Order: sequence, then C-alpha cells, then structure tokens
Amino acid sequence: MDRVLIESLEVETVIGVYDWERTIRQRLTLDLELATDIRPAATDDDLARTLDYAAISQRIAHFADEHAFALVETFAERLAQLLLAEFPTPWLRLTLRKPGAVPAAAAVGVRIERGTLPEAP
Repeated sequence: MDRVLIESLEVETVIGVYDWERTIRQRLTLDLELATDIRPAATDDDLARTLDYAAISQRIAHFADEHAFALVETFAERLAQLLLAEFPTPWLRLTLRKPGAVPAAAAVGVRIERGTLPEAP
C-alpha cells in the first residue's frame, strides 16, 4: 500500500489546559501519512483518482480553525476520525506537535495510527 504524505503542516488553533491558553491561538505542526493505491492516478495522471493533499490540508486548517480542545490527544483523535470519514483512505498515521509547550523541548505531542493498513497486493 502506498502512502500520501503531508509533512510539517502548520495550523493555528485554541489548544491547552491553562486558562491563559484558552484566550490565544497557538501553532501546531502535523505530519500525516495516508494509505492509498497511487497506481490508478498515475496511470491516467488524474488527481481525481488519488488523495488530494491540497484538499486534505485545507480541511485540516478548517478543522483547527473551528475547534478548541484542551489536549493535543483530543485534537489528534478527532482529526483522525474526521479524515477517515471524509477521505478515501483505510489507514492513517498522524503526528501532532505543539512547539514551545515545554521550555526545554522543541515540541511535545502525540503520534497515532488509526484504521487498517491493507497488505500490499
């Protein structure tokens, strides 16, 4: 199974457990892998036959803009559910980072896998 990649996508959202965090927007960085078979699209050079990473990126940005969560875990889980429901992929791996959350670390975050990764034919 092939994978479409979106790496280091930056979005801004309301995220955090502290009261002051609920009043500001903070940057999150996402890495995303989505399972798909790219051969149909490659055969015809047809965007409609693959995962459109521009559309997926726009949907993620819209999701971040319209939601506010306390935990990055909640953001990641809800986003994964949405992507699996709205885009034709059976599996995804999402890495979500919150830069600057811990002063001594470049970022903190979570990595989740959801769905079933099909075996290669």
